[in-house]
Order: sequence, then structure tokens, then C-alpha cells
Amino acid sequence: MAKFELKLPKMGESVAEATVTNWLKAVGDKIEADEAVLEIATDKVDSEVPSEVDGILVEILFNEDDVVQVGQTLAIIETEANVEVETPSSSSKKEEKPSEGIIAAVESPVSETKSEMQSAPIENSEDRFYSPLVKNIAAEEGISQNELDKISGSGKDGRVTKNDILAYVANRGNKPSEETKPQPSTTIEAKNPATATANAAVAKPKAPVSVNGGDEIIEMTRMGKLIAHHMVESVQTSAHVQSFIEADVTNIWNWRKKVKDSFAKREGENLTFTPIFMEAVAKALKDFPMMNIALDGDRIIKRKNINLGMAAALPDGNLIVPVIKNADQLNLVGMSKAVNDLASRARENKLKPDDIQGGTYTVTNVGTFGSIMGTPIINQPQVGILALGAIRKVPAVIETPEGDFIGIRYKMFLSHSYDHRVVNGALGGQFVKAVADYLEGWDSKREI
Repeated sequence: MAKFELKLPKMGESVAEATVTNWLKAVGDKIEADEAVLEIATDKVDSEVPSEVDGILVEILFNEDDVVQVGQTLAIIETEANVEVETPSSSSKKEEKPSEGIIAAVESPVSETKSEMQSAPIENSEDRFYSPLVKNIAAEEGISQNELDKISGSGKDGRVTKNDILAYVANRGNKPSEETKPQPSTTIEAKNPATATANAAVAKPKAPVSVNGGDEIIEMTRMGKLIAHHMVESVQTSAHVQSFIEADVTNIWNWRKKVKDSFAKREGENLTFTPIFMEAVAKALKDFPMMNIALDGDRIIKRKNINLGMAAALPDGNLIVPVIKNADQLNLVGMSKAVNDLASRARENKLKPDDIQGGTYTVTNVGTFGSIMGTPIINQPQVGILALGAIRKVPAVIETPEGDFIGIRYKMFLSHSYDHRVVNGALGGQFVKAVADYLEGWDSKREI
């Protein structure tokens, strides 16, 4: 009998950890190779971790909601296969998870202390409101009602926030209980006004929101919180600048209308506008390779491959960005199949970690929701993102050898956000103009 370590696989570029969301197998269950053992989630994708071997699950090393680093062992599978499998060494097992004897020895006095300190569930009062998250933390840490009521809150009307209770827990063991209440901010400001201002900006929301009895409090999802963090981080990292251009896509509109039925019959795929736009973006990136870069500190990394990220909306309202690898090497049929496949699997929550890694430039279709333009946030560490607006039928001036005329045309706005630290206005404008030129120059007689 051999033991196999089921480890958290690499989840993609810049992803170092994942959260265990659900164990699909229990200790003692038989497992077949390629059978899913557990479900995990990151800020980019929810996925399953399959077993690489046949065997029996003999040990689970992490619980649900635990955060696991890439490469850490998730579980131990006992196998009879005569293959070379990784056997967990005693030292690595101690580093990843202490023995149950040690855990019991440590947790026993802690549990007793918590049970003594917490005699009743946390309740709201007329003076103070506690969110479900704060109540859960208080329950887990053995904080009593009386103890929680003494914590100074940084929220509106002294409301205790997550940061307040976590800060209290962190300092709890270092101070006597009567000194746990934070000192007034005026004392800190008197010593160091600059530090006090910075700390206040971090600890307190700029626009605190009061809560009354008729309001509903909804905790953000794990993915939602991580996305929010990355969006704020991107805005704070990159100097966002936008360039806008309007493109006449009448030829594309008419051409697609003419060929879409025969394409669907022949390929079994719908021909949408997205692969057409992606093809134009890939061509423009070949023309302007300094848009296909990443910034790492003071180093500019010029990407060899053109991997287009395609922002897609999930049923729960969150966004995910699957990647079309080597998009410049695909013809329109291949691009259509890649777009449809990724979009379909994104909606069904079936994307794999490899599907969302390695992007070098991102395209988002804000026109799907009726917006004519937008100012998207750059997907770090990339330096540009293009928003596609809705296609509209509008009156426009048509230039002909016989003179100018007013006609009905199909037009759309392209909104290009780029990192002004490394992309100047000329390059940012020329790139989006090149995309528009490829779209406007579409061959209405093109075969597919």
C-alpha cells in the first residue's frame, strides 16, 4: 500500500492560494483517478480538484473555508497501484498540519477558556448593532456580550466593524481586560497628527452608512470581496487614461447577417460579433506590440504570445476573465469556437484554472448590457483593456465621389483604458484607432 499526497495545483498567474469550499468525498470513500475530490475557489475561478490515482481517502488535512497555499497537501489517498507516488514526510506533515494530539492539547484549554467567557449568544441592543460577521467572530473567539459591548467601534455611531474586533482579538492576550478599550483618537493625533490621519483613513470608511431596522444586510461573497480588492488595487497601481473612438461596423453587421445561418449549419456554432472584434484586437496588438506588455516594478515585460482575456458575466453578477491563448494564430472559425466554448463554460461554472491564466490584454463587452461606452479598470499586471460599446443604428454622413450624403449606419464606441505609466497617449490612441480601422475595413465578400 502506498500513500499519495493530493496537493493544491497551480491555479493560474498571480494566484497563490485558494479556499476549500466543499469536500465531495469523505474519509474512507473510494476514489477513482480523475474523480473530483473537493471544490475550491479563488478570486478568479471556482474549480474542482481531481484525484490523480485510484485509492481510498484516508486523511483530510483542511476543513471547508480553510485557505490553502498552492502546493500544500490537501488530503492523503491510499493506493494499491504499483506506481511511484509521493509519500508525505514526517517533517512536511508537521509543517502543514500539526498532529491531532498536539491540536487536542492546545485546543482543550482554549475551549475551556472560551466556554467560560461566553455564557450567552451575542445580541443587538438599542445602542449597538452587531453584524452577523462580527457575531460569528465573537462566538469563535469566546468573546462575551459584556466584553464585546466594551469594544470601541470605528463605524457609524460607534458600530463595531470586522477590523475593530480582529484588532481587539490580536491585542487581547497582551493587555489586561480593563485596558482593551482603544485610546481616543485625540490622544494619538496630539502625538502624531499625520499618523492619526493615515490610520483613520484606513480604519474608517469614507462614507459610513447607518443601518436601521428596515434595511437588509448582505455579506459580500468571497469572490466579490476579492474582486473588489483587486479593482481598488488596480486603480491605485496604474495611472488610468482613456481614449475613445467611434467605429462604423455596417459592413460587419451586413456580412454577419448574410453568413450566420450557413455558419451555424456547417459548424454547429453561433457566429457572434465577439470573435470578429477579438480578431481585430489581435491584429492591432501585432501592429503595436508595446500594448502587449506587463509592468513589473521598473521592468517592462514584452509578451511573446498574444493571449486575449474575455471578460464574462457570471449568473451571480460577478465577472470572470477566461483567456483565448495565441489568439493571433486563430482563424475566424477557430476564434468563434474558442469564444463560444469559454463563454459557455463560464456560465456553467466549469472553467479550469488554466482557462483563466496567462492573459496579456483584456476585452470587455459593455454593450451586452446596452451601454454605449465605458471606462474599464485594467486587469493587472496588464497595461490595457478595451471596452466594446453597443452597436447602434444612427444617421451618419457618408462620403462618396459624388458628394456627402446622410445615411443609416451601424456604429459603436471603442473605449480604451491604458496605463499611462508606460503607455503614452499617442500609443494608446493609435492602438484603438487601428482596431477601428480593421473593423471598418471589413471585407464584405469574405469567405468563412
